[in-house]
Amino acid sequence: MSLKDICHNKWVRFGFWSLLYVLWVIWLGNYWWLFGLIPIFDHHITRKVKWLFWKKEYKEGEKRNALLDWLDAIIFAVVVVTFINTFFFQAFKIPSSSMESSLYTGDHLFVSKLAYGPKLPQTPLTIPFTHNVIGGKESYSTLIQNDYRRLKGFGEVETGDYVVFGFPHGDTVLTKAPADDYYMLCRTMGRDEIVKAYGPVKVRPSDKKDHYVKRCVAVAGDSLEIVNGQVYVNGTAQEVWPGVQNTYKVVTNGQRINQVVLDDLGINVRELGFTQALPGYPYMPLTAEMLESVKKLPNVVSVTQNIDVYPADYPDSWLTIFPFSPDYKWTRDNFGPLWIPAKGATVELTLENLPLYERIITAYEGNDLEVKAGEIFINGEKAQSYTFAQDYYFMMGDNRHNSLDSRYWGFVPEDHIVGKPALIWLSIDGNKKFPKNIRWRRFFKFV
Repeated sequence: MSLKDICHNKWVRFGFWSLLYVLWVIWLGNYWWLFGLIPIFDHHITRKVKWLFWKKEYKEGEKRNALLDWLDAIIFAVVVVTFINTFFFQAFKIPSSSMESSLYTGDHLFVSKLAYGPKLPQTPLTIPFTHNVIGGKESYSTLIQNDYRRLKGFGEVETGDYVVFGFPHGDTVLTKAPADDYYMLCRTMGRDEIVKAYGPVKVRPSDKKDHYVKRCVAVAGDSLEIVNGQVYVNGTAQEVWPGVQNTYKVVTNGQRINQVVLDDLGINVRELGFTQALPGYPYMPLTAEMLESVKKLPNVVSVTQNIDVYPADYPDSWLTIFPFSPDYKWTRDNFGPLWIPAKGATVELTLENLPLYERIITAYEGNDLEVKAGEIFINGEKAQSYTFAQDYYFMMGDNRHNSLDSRYWGFVPEDHIVGKPALIWLSIDGNKKFPKNIRWRRFFKFV
């Protein structure tokens, strides 16, 4: 028997697809799916049921129906792409400059869900190829809601990883300003005012929150502190990754820095402004490598790092910096110390530290929380401590002075983790016109 005959043998084909299917069921961990072997057996061996009911089988000499052929192709594509998006990879676009100069605005990525293990859909009734919105309206139905469950992945979130996750404050959004932080606007402007201006509000399930990408700087169980812009984890200064940038006050001799030089340095001109009164640039975002290059420019007089001390510079304040309490005199550059909650760990609860854990207890872990007569009650019972049900992470953007991250909304729960950026397959610079807007060097770049 030739190799071709073996490959076309119905029993061989049945055995191959059955093996793959069984391995998938074992990974899934739900053995009711083993009943799926029945249609696989029938499709390859007995052929009693037409499982691909939409697919037209042509007799010899029969004219092909283009409409049915297209329907077959579309259904096949929807099934395959949905399966891949759910368990393996998902496309993602960098929407902002919060990760420059590591990941650029306009980078199109494939996000690996195998890195940390794919989450099974909690809101499965969704229009294919959409996340949460289509035509300005929700693209999903909450008729079916499943409990959170994650399959086994290749590893766990580690310090330094780029991570894609659901926006922690994205459970409530404003219809006319869906990208804005609803809770921050409520604190700074008042709920009635923002609902009147940008409402009504919409509530989204956990897996339908908008996706963000940041760098993980601390994992569950770590203690984090930021001192004058330097991140310390467990008392040790964290390495400054090549893409991390801070802003600097760059004073010149009155001349602007040549635009070609700024482009060669890779500085985002949208974040740059020249002030003749200085003269120079009050806020120039620079990596460590860029900083050394700028210092050597002939028309640069001085370069000083911008550091926020308390009270924070506008527009920051205790209303915008986590944990949103005047008792915590933190800024984006001087923050903490803060312990990152870990699954199974127990902390003593006091009125002083309650702002740190309030959202975890209520929004992320589904408990009722009340403070009455100076005492804390969880689910109606007096509580002096709390045990965390899952791990949490602290995320920061590499563009440290232009990033809304954990300094502004706190911890990222483990069940919000989506995956890890794996490959840049397309990159477009929105500041330039075609064809100069195509960043050819970033095509098919592994992250």
